[in-house]
Amino acid sequence: MDLDKLLKIIEKVGGIEIENIIIKADELVINIPTSAPIRVPMTQPLKQELADEGIIEIKDIEELDFEPPIEKYKGYIREVSFGKPKSEGGRGIVVKVGGQRALYRFEEHYPNPPVVTFDIFDIPLHSLPKPVKQFFEDVMEDPCEWAKKCVKEFEADMITIHHISTDPKIKDTSPREAAKLMEDLLQAVKVPFVIGGSGNPDKDPLVLEACAEVAEGDRCLLASANLELDYKRIVNAAMKYDHNVLAWTIMDPNMAKDLNRKLIDAGLDPNRIVMDPTTCALGYGIEFSINAMTRLRLNGLKGDELVNMPMSSGTTNANGAREAWMKKDDWGPREYRLPLWEITTGITMLLSGVDMFMMLNPIAVKTLKEIGKTLTTKPGEVKAKLNNYDWITA
Repeated sequence: MDLDKLLKIIEKVGGIEIENIIIKADELVINIPTSAPIRVPMTQPLKQELADEGIIEIKDIEELDFEPPIEKYKGYIREVSFGKPKSEGGRGIVVKVGGQRALYRFEEHYPNPPVVTFDIFDIPLHSLPKPVKQFFEDVMEDPCEWAKKCVKEFEADMITIHHISTDPKIKDTSPREAAKLMEDLLQAVKVPFVIGGSGNPDKDPLVLEACAEVAEGDRCLLASANLELDYKRIVNAAMKYDHNVLAWTIMDPNMAKDLNRKLIDAGLDPNRIVMDPTTCALGYGIEFSINAMTRLRLNGLKGDELVNMPMSSGTTNANGAREAWMKKDDWGPREYRLPLWEITTGITMLLSGVDMFMMLNPIAVKTLKEIGKTLTTKPGEVKAKLNNYDWITA
């Protein structure tokens, strides 16, 4: 080994006395007399530079023989479907979530890819950050056109309609008016729907009930049932009109289990439940969401049939992070920051076991969908790109 050449290559590590250097497949270990060894990752560029200088031959470096630990679970995650084929009276598009029997793809590939449902609103939401609003300014006055654009241009798997105008503090739109819009939306696009209210606990059950009736048989997701409102009314509407229910709780696995039990006791088929344990954005408590979601998924895989339901993430919450939307020169362009904040939040939730993602930014949606597709392939079938920084110039 030509030590002089090697020292020149790694002199950036500090110009200190070096005792010896050990070359490993994944790192250089630089031993120095006065402290712990310095470990330099053996990246492909470094490996190539060492080879170009004649210090090593790449073929002589033993690659690490690593096998990830494979867990076998006695439980499973229920599969929930939205929409119906025309043969069953539906509009022809069926979307499925869940069905996993493992936590990680390297343990067992997933049967269904993650699903993205685009958020739209029944009235223009001018408070949207400009980097998001720019995609929808031409359709925000018409929810049906908004839905069409999400499907045709941005390949939405599903649409989430938020009937925010029904809030008594906004416009107090009646449940009947919300149902009329729901009828129009069902005619506008063929993808399944998530039907949301305004968040008002008194009004939402009435709105969801009315919308569930006009969407009878289309198997939508009623969003949402929680412990602060009349969830039995939502359960009755779901069972009467053939829909699924989103069970929303606040980052507490025990609360999620309790709500699921109450919904089932009220008559809801457990195969019609999707859990939403609440998504906190990157930098705004995301670690609490990771904790709750991972625990719920693991408990479900271990056999707890009160929490072995698919999970949904309100990934849109990432757009509320001030670091994502605030215009500040030393933070860099918002056009990059905003989608990256939603992408990072979404991928984190994906790795925590989430199956369905409610999202806003088309750039973030495209990225998450591409990553999600790899989860349904068998380990070893996807070849990694050598240049992992292509996304910077995307």
